[in-house]
Amino acid sequence: MTEPPFVPRERLKKHQQYFQNIHKHTHLKGRYDKITSVVIPLAFAASTTFLIARGIYNMSQGIGKKE
Repeated sequence: MTEPPFVPRERLKKHQQYFQNIHKHTHLKGRYDKITSVVIPLAFAASTTFLIARGIYNMSQGIGKKE
């Protein structure tokens, strides 16, 4: 016994052809893929860079040392 598909075959074929005809990178084809592929990594890199720079500054100035 097979279970019914989640999406009708015609609609699935339509979506497949749409995504196969887009001339973008594979990870940027969806509507919200730019958020997960570009914005989140850039925010992570920026916050990491800020925290590293702040740590280097604090070490060079001797700020935050325990006595």
